[in-house]
Amino acid sequence: MGRLTRANTDYESLRKARISENQVRLASLGLEKSAGELKSIISSVKSIKKPVRKYRKSIYDFTSLRRSSRLMKISNDSISSPWGDNVSLSEPSRTRSFRKGDGDERRPANAPLLSVNASKVQLSPYALARRCNSRSRGSVYDPVLGICCHFCRQKKLCGEEDCKRCGDGDIDEPCIGKTDCSVCHSSSGVLCRACLKVRYGEEMEEVIKNKQWMCPHCMEAKGINPYWICNSSLCLRKRKIAPTGIAIFEAREQGFKSVAHLLMDRLKRKAKL
Repeated sequence: MGRLTRANTDYESLRKARISENQVRLASLGLEKSAGELKSIISSVKSIKKPVRKYRKSIYDFTSLRRSSRLMKISNDSISSPWGDNVSLSEPSRTRSFRKGDGDERRPANAPLLSVNASKVQLSPYALARRCNSRSRGSVYDPVLGICCHFCRQKKLCGEEDCKRCGDGDIDEPCIGKTDCSVCHSSSGVLCRACLKVRYGEEMEEVIKNKQWMCPHCMEAKGINPYWICNSSLCLRKRKIAPTGIAIFEAREQGFKSVAHLLMDRLKRKAKL
């Protein structure tokens, strides 16, 4: 015990001597003063209060979509439908004209004109084998032949077996797995099979047979049904309406055919208040 006590005492004395030497060395270098100045600077910065940003709650309401002043000048135009029918436009067109060659025939939005070599858009055997795996939205992404759906914004080849554009790479043929509005022929009227049914309650076969099918934008513009609007997130934000998200389950639980029917009922009830 005596030896241990003496060893501890020697260690403590050496430790205290080393600490005192280090303090003298720091004092000669002026490091203690520099450390004190840094602490004062840090404390002064912390004491400055940052301005608190006021929270602004977004107010969503039913408002009309913005229209370009240039496009508003276009009215009462008569265009030729790709199926040979003349469609009278009483409302301004919201898209550029897709024209076929040098003629005046307006191309549908599900068959945009491509300035590419037809030999370069041929699908690989692997892509052809996977293309029809999903009929709703398609299984193969293609940046050239694929046509973007306005709602899901998926630029995929359709899963329809008889589609010459997506299956054979014929760029002059329309995609039968995407819709085309008979009035505006714009990208706003391009919907895939799944989005057409889930979001608007319509079947692709019925839309193909109906040569006068109109997108929700044109239906609202013509006053056919002011509450039947496009419920894509892009269009709802333009109207200052919160996007619905995956609302098909809620719509079906409440007995509605699609999300568009659910949204139409909400807008009608709000208008009555």
